[in-house]
Amino acid sequence: MRAAALLAGVGAVTLYVWGLLHLAGAVAEAEDGGTDSSPLRPCHTADAQAASHVDGYRVSYVPLRFECGLTGGGAYDAPVVPGYVNPAVALLGLTAVACGILAATGPAAPAPTAAAPQR
Repeated sequence: MRAAALLAGVGAVTLYVWGLLHLAGAVAEAEDGGTDSSPLRPCHTADAQAASHVDGYRVSYVPLRFECGLTGGGAYDAPVVPGYVNPAVALLGLTAVACGILAATGPAAPAPTAAAPQR
């Protein structure tokens, strides 16, 4: 059980870091003030009507998300973090916790028996 908890935990952390890299790339693009920077590049994915009213962005770390803020209030999620990341991180994290609890509270592995001395 400990190995399963460790494997699931490592998988959750790896996927979370993968999502953070996507999020960091979107923030870097949003902060880049060059040509084609209005509306924010990560917010170009929405329809042109909504994209023309983007006035800023918000970043959420739990769950990983990049939100494009609209001038009249409200926001929409820009799909910069792959859709599988948040559900997979949650599933692997819960699996790691469950396996860790089972490993800690389950019966201990039987102690190895000493081999009888050979004559």
